[in-house]
Amino acid sequence: TYEFEETDLAGVHAADAVGMPYETVFKTLVARGDKTGFVVFCIPVAEELDLKKAARASKNKSVELLHVKDLLPTTGSPVGMKKEFPTYIDETAMLFDAIAVSGGMRGVQLIVNPDQLLGFVKGEYVDLTA
Repeated sequence: TYEFEETDLAGVHAADAVGMPYETVFKTLVARGDKTGFVVFCIPVAEELDLKKAARASKNKSVELLHVKDLLPTTGSPVGMKKEFPTYIDETAMLFDAIAVSGGMRGVQLIVNPDQLLGFVKGEYVDLTA
């Protein structure tokens, strides 16, 4: 767990707070695909999601990120989703024995093995960043 300010939503803040390198702390982004509905993407906190790669990976023509205010009512976190959504984890996660992901609420990070996370969420590793 870590302290946070409601005005600081940057994922790099979580990485700094838990003392982990940015490339090992993954933010959870939720999008709506034009064909599949909600899809979840986990990428390193200092990176940007490439929407074209995200759409291709999720078998959509396009994806649009959900607004922050709509996230919690719709989802939660990669391990605490209210429903099972297709989940895609940036392939760089495979480089590490442990990564951090949201624990489902602000100020909570879970340190997990990326392969175990992938199996738990029934996800797929893909290239997602710009």
